[in-house]
Amino acid sequence: MTSLPISIDRIRKVYGNFVALDNVSLEIRSGEFLTLLGPSGSGKTTLLMALAGFARPDAGHLRIAGRDITRLAPNRRDIGIVFQNYALFPHMSVLANVEYPLRLRKIAKAEARDRAMAALERVKLGGFGDRDIAALSGGQRQRVALARAIVFEPRIMLMDEPLSALDKNLREHMQFEIRKLHDDLGITTIYVTHDQREALTMSDRIAVMNAGRIQQIDTPDEIYHRPRTRFVAEFMGEANILPGTALQPQGVATDDSLMIRAESFHLQPLEGPQVWISGCLTAKAFRGENWLLQILVGDREVLLSIPATRAQGCEALTPGTQITAWAARDRLHVFAPETDTLPEAAA
Repeated sequence: MTSLPISIDRIRKVYGNFVALDNVSLEIRSGEFLTLLGPSGSGKTTLLMALAGFARPDAGHLRIAGRDITRLAPNRRDIGIVFQNYALFPHMSVLANVEYPLRLRKIAKAEARDRAMAALERVKLGGFGDRDIAALSGGQRQRVALARAIVFEPRIMLMDEPLSALDKNLREHMQFEIRKLHDDLGITTIYVTHDQREALTMSDRIAVMNAGRIQQIDTPDEIYHRPRTRFVAEFMGEANILPGTALQPQGVATDDSLMIRAESFHLQPLEGPQVWISGCLTAKAFRGENWLLQILVGDREVLLSIPATRAQGCEALTPGTQITAWAARDRLHVFAPETDTLPEAAA
């Protein structure tokens, strides 16, 4: 299959008084796996539905490889779609479900059957063609939906939270399966999720959305470690936003604020340039792979996420204990409060 680039140019979509998309612009590279990430109501699904043709923008343009598709009917866009609820036909067999897009395109019955069986083999469901949809597990249904989406060899794939109904272990397994399928097919994929870890695991780039706008688009590493806005910093994991005076020795100018992630802290001094913070323990929780400690520093609550492998003594800690935690100085990210911009890590 051949992938195609996508251009989203100042798309706006309003429902009554609610602005779902507020002049969104985005360039998606050919063959890229791009994730639209954000909380409920951020506009990510509306943008995906606009690309699919199910939501017509009030303004702006959508282009695939330079071709304007803004007003094009959904069935003429040559786009594969996997919905959140899979949208499978319960009265059809697995094979009939996968054949369906080919039958709509008037593909000969024998060829449609061969291509559907090949698609099922690709998603590791060879031999499942005669089964009823009701007899499948959630993971198997998800694979059928994938097979149906790729069977007509689209050059673009849209996926709307396809793993949200699966349990944690299966969801994590399917993240790798979907990414591998994307790499094998070489098509352009736009994936919608509200799960930060899912986005970090699967994506070439992530577009973080909030209130109908893109807050930041970048690689997973940049999004997580060098967020550009306070919203992105706090949405992507456990971020502490503190004044420069909270850490010792004073690491940044007092009129600046900084971000430091909870997992950056250690309970023992480090080698090399470092900062430290002291506060009173107010709460703790064991989460298997780590201990989450909450300390009060002045009037601010600060989170410390200490991996179980270096959390000796955490179990015995009691509220009221004074705690000092250290972090490498290069884990700090400075931003100016009036702009909420987080440009560079502290030197």
